Amino acid sequence: MGFEELGNGKERRWGIRSLLRRKQVDSDRVKTQEGGHQLAKELSVLQLVAIGVGSTIGAGVYVLVGTVAREHAGPSLVISFLIAGIAAALSAFCYAELASRCPSAGSAYHYSYICVGEGVAWLIGWALILEYTIGGSAVARGISPNLALFFGGPDSLPSFLARVYIPWLDVVVDPCAAVLVLIVTGLLCVGIKESTFVQAIITSLNVCVMLFVIIAGGYIGFKDGWVGYSVASGFFPYGVNGMLAGSATVFFAYIGFDSVASTAEEVKNPQRDLPLGIATALSICCFLYMMVSVVVIGLVPYFAMDPDTPISSAFARHGMHWAMYVVTAGAVLALCSTLMGSILPQPRILMAMARDGLLPSFFSDVNERTQVPVKSTIVTGVGSAVLAFFMDVSQLAGMVSVGTLLAFTMVAISILILRYVPPNEMPLPSSFQESIESLSFHEEEFPKGPVGISDKRNKQSGQDDGTSKDFPLIIKNTDEDKLNEQKRRKYAAWSIAFVCIGVLILTSSASAFSFPEYLRYIICSFGGLLFLVGLALLSWIDQDNGRHSFGHSGGFICPLVPFLPVLCILINSYLLINLGASTWMRVSIWLVIGVFVYLFYGRSNSSLTDVIYVPIAHANEIYKSSTEYVA
Repeated sequence: MGFEELGNGKERRWGIRSLLRRKQVDSDRVKTQEGGHQLAKELSVLQLVAIGVGSTIGAGVYVLVGTVAREHAGPSLVISFLIAGIAAALSAFCYAELASRCPSAGSAYHYSYICVGEGVAWLIGWALILEYTIGGSAVARGISPNLALFFGGPDSLPSFLARVYIPWLDVVVDPCAAVLVLIVTGLLCVGIKESTFVQAIITSLNVCVMLFVIIAGGYIGFKDGWVGYSVASGFFPYGVNGMLAGSATVFFAYIGFDSVASTAEEVKNPQRDLPLGIATALSICCFLYMMVSVVVIGLVPYFAMDPDTPISSAFARHGMHWAMYVVTAGAVLALCSTLMGSILPQPRILMAMARDGLLPSFFSDVNERTQVPVKSTIVTGVGSAVLAFFMDVSQLAGMVSVGTLLAFTMVAISILILRYVPPNEMPLPSSFQESIESLSFHEEEFPKGPVGISDKRNKQSGQDDGTSKDFPLIIKNTDEDKLNEQKRRKYAAWSIAFVCIGVLILTSSASAFSFPEYLRYIICSFGGLLFLVGLALLSWIDQDNGRHSFGHSGGFICPLVPFLPVLCILINSYLLINLGASTWMRVSIWLVIGVFVYLFYGRSNSSLTDVIYVPIAHANEIYKSSTEYVA
């Protein structure tokens, strides 16, 4: 984070520095070099909103209302949804700035590779692959039971779609789930414009169902009285702690808006449309969640809610038994939309990793006609279909949250790096070696910072522009400015490290209930002190001037830095720590596999293996002097 040295990529290949290699931020020049691997720019704000809302609002909300109200929040569930929405908005702000600055496929993997380094980016990408695979399979397995209700009962699907138990494998296969995944895969292969149009229709129908719940439920509430708010235990039956626990639970209902960022390369005007699409989608989801919870909890006392079908049973208590079919239709539509949102991002992440050489180039191929990564989409779809067919992945659902929360945390850290210690060097292909040497730009001559190319050229030719003789104070002030800037970057990098380490210690010790209480307080105090010191230093240190020219300018700027991203890191880290030991054990196995894949393939095949790192300030001059430069 800011302690870079100029040098050749080969020197970084096998050491720990290979984990810290950072790729160049997006630019028109990079797009040109990537050649034909370009996606179609077809998406506008409305389509991004459809992707965001469709990927976020799943069938869980139709169940979550009853479960959280009964066990945690009671009538204060609406505040739980509001707090969770605000917490999700913290991550959305960070995503919005990075998506508009770096509008390429890959989402959090892409941002981490630019701001943090190759090692962290690989783990984020590998975790997201797991998230979207299991997430898509779990969603598909949830569609068939809801769909069966329209055929007369839980086991009433047609025989060729019904679940079947295979004794010799001891598994229950789900043909319906596999067929749905393959249908969605085929639709995504047709084109981003066509698939988004279908998702927009499904999402609109799902929103109509939720509006029906709000309007019809509100009418019943005003007609028969809001009995749910007349309970003796009051608005906070489980206290403020219960309401906050409910917020932590419903926070996962907001996961999905990051799918918008994964389509950044396919947006017509990413600087304007991406932040607007993310913000609008999240706002719509928060509004619908809050209104549904207000209405449903008002119809039925929280302790009398059916935890499995809270909305249908609430209408049934008031004589509207037919509403069960409307709510069930909404659940099916929500699951179908979420299935599309789960499968859509993964091929683009695979494509981004393959572009960078960390995965085989097979995954980076873009179909010339449809302009989507068809091969990656087919591999993703077939993998998810097989998993949905053979496995009951409901027990693995917690693993979905790990990838998302890791991505949210790393995106917030990337914002801090971008603002305080943005990359001040960039990788150039080894073919530029001659141009660099012609400009007297040897890496061994610049161990601590860049030297002006024009100044060195004058010295080598025996010329003197008179600056050093006539204006010695200018040279002295320039050297002092460079030294002060190096100190500022060093202090900022350590401050970010203090914040991250402090958050890790604080959240881990606060959740370590098996420790003696006095020991927990001591460790929490130490972690909290480290955290506050880092935050105070970041508040005092000036942000880097290079942030203004980082990536594409003119887009969204995250407000309240460093406080907003630091709070985002704290919240997501706490949720990560509290996912449970069994979830982390399963995820750890996947991450260990990913480490071996990187060590034996990704590290040696990375596109940064044979690059030369040069100061960003002199990159354009090197490009112009190169024989490869085309004006």
